[in-house]
Amino acid sequence: MSTQAHVAAGGRFQTAASLTHESAKAALDAGLSRIEAGATEVDCAPLTQFDSSALAVLLAWHCAATARGAVLDVVNLPSGLVSLARAYGVDTLLSFRH
Repeated sequence: MSTQAHVAAGGRFQTAASLTHESAKAALDAGLSRIEAGATEVDCAPLTQFDSSALAVLLAWHCAATARGAVLDVVNLPSGLVSLARAYGVDTLLSFRH
């Protein structure tokens, strides 16, 4: 699987299985492209390997959606990434569901 986000139906896209420092730029660009095209939901179910770069990418996607006047819903965020978001105090900035 590539490190870029993958399109799904209905304005939803998926992350890749890995979102770390090494893949963050490609994932960021792919997601920004999807958001620019109207996506309003990102599914993190495939995400099994991540670091704090994943939070930076999610926040950038959130900002891009907000700039378009939309809300980006983050679904199936791994519990470890939820914990990391809470530890950094950014969990309230993201609209996510497990």
